[in-house]
Amino acid sequence: MAHPEQRPEMPYRCCSYNNNYYYYYFGLFFLVGCLRESVAFHAHFVGGRGHRLAAATASTTALFSDPKSLLYAEQEKLLVQRGQYEGELLDSSSNSSSQNIPLEANFVKGASGGGGFGGASSGGGSKKSLLKTQGTAHANVLKQQGVVRIDNVLPGPLADEIREKVFALRKESEALVESGELPSLARFANVLLKENRVDLTIPLGADDDGAEEWVAQALSSVLVNSPVGSVIQNLLGSKALLYEWSCLVSDPSSNRQVMHPDTPYKEEPVLLTCFIALQDIELDMGPTMWMPETHDSAEIHAQFQDERKPSEEDEAVLSPKDQLLVSRPTVLGTLPKGCCAIFDSRVLHAGGANTSSTSRAILYFTFQNPKVTNVGNPGSIRPYLIGQWTLQKLQNELTKYQKGKPCEIISS
Repeated sequence: MAHPEQRPEMPYRCCSYNNNYYYYYFGLFFLVGCLRESVAFHAHFVGGRGHRLAAATASTTALFSDPKSLLYAEQEKLLVQRGQYEGELLDSSSNSSSQNIPLEANFVKGASGGGGFGGASSGGGSKKSLLKTQGTAHANVLKQQGVVRIDNVLPGPLADEIREKVFALRKESEALVESGELPSLARFANVLLKENRVDLTIPLGADDDGAEEWVAQALSSVLVNSPVGSVIQNLLGSKALLYEWSCLVSDPSSNRQVMHPDTPYKEEPVLLTCFIALQDIELDMGPTMWMPETHDSAEIHAQFQDERKPSEEDEAVLSPKDQLLVSRPTVLGTLPKGCCAIFDSRVLHAGGANTSSTSRAILYFTFQNPKVTNVGNPGSIRPYLIGQWTLQKLQNELTKYQKGKPCEIISS
């Protein structure tokens, strides 16, 4: 169950969704209408897949026999179809040449490199002051673009170790849930498009039996030894609240997500999420696609919500939402291992389809603006961690850990 301050106004996030019956039944009646209205609209663009949309429409009557159990399947079907449609729409647009540009690392002038443990270990000035300089520069890009890439926040061997640990934790967690020893939400966040995709929440704290050394090493490397902590403090302050701590794994054959923001539009940042690649993310692994400069515009968000077609007779005429999607450039998170992308929750983005033979694992954490109490989506985090860690407290405890002192991160 979400913390009271984390209960969403609307189920925006495609990564997680709320279990409240309100959303099931609100979604039920909404989807019945959408299924009927969307067939003709999408058939022109999905070609041979139009029959599947028609079949989905025919099946809506079945929802009423068991709405709770069947709504999810219908919801998933619609999201998959919409994701496929958006992918084809972007590929076929006149702006397609600017739709597959890799997100480039942000290199800071006067600093050694654009990233973490490597860039901060050399050059003039103290390590702390250098990280602060880099953090300010990265924060400026993030504030303007809605997303920024920072390289080398995890050493390669550590990224390999974390990936191995995550997959072992996933196997253990799946066994515990399957046996009934633990409820699913004790280890996994609810995730839309759950076929071949899991959102595995990560332990943290000395009181958690699962909080091993690698957890402290990972967070130390990213939040203390790289500019990432400075970026978050620059934009959200030291009292920013840890809102998510998880690993999103997209296995082969996972589907493309629909374009979405993680939170509704607000004038100030709501959440900042840091995606860390635990392996090289190749193009066929379904890297995240971001649409820069869509995070801080009420007009863009309003257009994104407008799915009305100007002409029902001409299927080639796009809705305002789809006109927006084909008119703006996008960047792809083809991140090297150990590199990260930090993004504003308001920026439009979508995870791609994994057509490779390798699982794409992204370790991530999210911090909440302490000035914003109604976030707009539930976080992917273990329940006992909700509201427990500020950025400042986490960095202080990680510094103790690095110095070999007793800390609240892991058992001494």
